[in-house]
Amino acid sequence: MREKLKLAICQIQVSNCKDDNLNKAGDMVNTASSSGAQMVILPEMFNAPYQTDLLADYAESFPGPSTGFLSGLARKNSIVLVGGSIPEKDAEGRIYNCSYTFDEQGDVIGKHRKMHLFDVDIPGQLYFKESDVFTAGDGLQLIRYHGLVLAVLICYDIRFPELARMAALEGAQMLVIPAAFNHTTGPAHWDLLMRTRAVDNQLFVVAASPALNPKANYQAWGHSLVVDPWGTVISEGGSGEEIIYAELDWTMVDKVRRELPLLKHRRTDIYELNYFSR
Repeated sequence: MREKLKLAICQIQVSNCKDDNLNKAGDMVNTASSSGAQMVILPEMFNAPYQTDLLADYAESFPGPSTGFLSGLARKNSIVLVGGSIPEKDAEGRIYNCSYTFDEQGDVIGKHRKMHLFDVDIPGQLYFKESDVFTAGDGLQLIRYHGLVLAVLICYDIRFPELARMAALEGAQMLVIPAAFNHTTGPAHWDLLMRTRAVDNQLFVVAASPALNPKANYQAWGHSLVVDPWGTVISEGGSGEEIIYAELDWTMVDKVRRELPLLKHRRTDIYELNYFSR
């Protein structure tokens, strides 16, 4: 097992042009890899504007142009690439908010379809209804990489503590969260939620946001960050387009869980968490 991992988050400013978004992602991934990153993470909806009235036009089946591009990037750079998320269309025409993860050979080693859809109505501030276009996913998949275990959750998924806890109980040492919080939820909850999930489950949390695009209909918060198992933010970006780097020491997960054994101290004689979709 590798004790340390250097990772990079590509905080991309997303436009309405898919080709431009892919090319920008490619440039940033190449830069991150050249700087020594072994794992690179892209944000939620990195290839498409986050607008419910447009997303269906950007949806792709698998394999498709975006996943093929990501596979090639991972293989070319010999990195693990968490491909943020894209609008994915299945054979029946259903569309999912879906994340694919690729290994150093460009093979898919993980897939997560967003399970909790962001339907929100905050009067005078924000109205957004993902269920107008997306179908919810129904499963949690762990990704195993050189003896390490991680899980990908997408944005709104992080607000449901059961999902993060299930991942931890199944052995996850890191949660990767491609997420496009906005200027209502971001200032209030972004750091709070990511740090809370890290502390609750004593693992690393890596949250990848798109950059702010002042011309976009949906204004992403940015501020991609990495939180360690003690809840300390060890790296954080601003609102603009940039690459955020961090080095993760996996021995810290075992150390924190050994010194403050929360998972062992659960009262499973009184309560339990059941996972019905394995």
